[in-house]
Amino acid sequence: MHTGWRRAKPLLPPGVRAAVAIHGLKLRALEVWARLEARLAALPASGRAREQLARRALALVAKFLLLAVLPFFVLVRVSVFLYSHDRYPWLLALAAGVACMLVLVTAYGAWLSHRLTGRARALVVARRVALPLVLAYVGYALVYVSGVNAKSERVRAYYTSLHPLLRVALSTCILFDRDIVITDAARRPVDYTAMGLPANDGSLHARQRDGYAHAADLRTIGRNAVKNRLVQLYFWSMGFGTLRHVGTADHLHVELPVP
Repeated sequence: MHTGWRRAKPLLPPGVRAAVAIHGLKLRALEVWARLEARLAALPASGRAREQLARRALALVAKFLLLAVLPFFVLVRVSVFLYSHDRYPWLLALAAGVACMLVLVTAYGAWLSHRLTGRARALVVARRVALPLVLAYVGYALVYVSGVNAKSERVRAYYTSLHPLLRVALSTCILFDRDIVITDAARRPVDYTAMGLPANDGSLHARQRDGYAHAADLRTIGRNAVKNRLVQLYFWSMGFGTLRHVGTADHLHVELPVP
């Protein structure tokens, strides 16, 4: 006999759910690629047919990955553009980025609902699925960074001193590259003394007039050179300033220009 109750499923933190969702998308892309490889291997030894199928496979995987990345790209790029170029207050700029991301996630959900049930149900998807997911992810990005992605507890403690748009951009980058390590964030005058460096009033690592630091440093030593270049390209394309410091303190300096 049934007891009439079911054991409640444990709830995962929002950031973990987002990471699991991205991991699921990656696995789905790999599954599609594996099926296409199997079909390719089953074809006769026709070079032309194999080449055509390979091109179709690459195009399909590229589209899938593009659709997976697009909502996060829009969230960061729209927010930074409105803040840096149109001088929107950061909260309003972030709200615009969130709205754009919400529209995309809703469109994905409505398309999937239509394929499964024959009905799009865009409003239901937006209210019950897209909005909670988007708000949970942005809230997670604003307040939390894992100890794995921070060089020290000091850096982790200073994470919320970074500008909110920089935090969202960093968290999004970490979502796709789990090996990223933030080596430096906000600095106070005493921090320069502790590091044996002269105080630099013009540094964006220091708190600006809005109360936030506008710069962070990322580890490049011990990482693949291609990965480092892709991370730099990501921040550049999002509208951030980047500078690669080489030498004994090799790192990537990322800053959000002050309007």
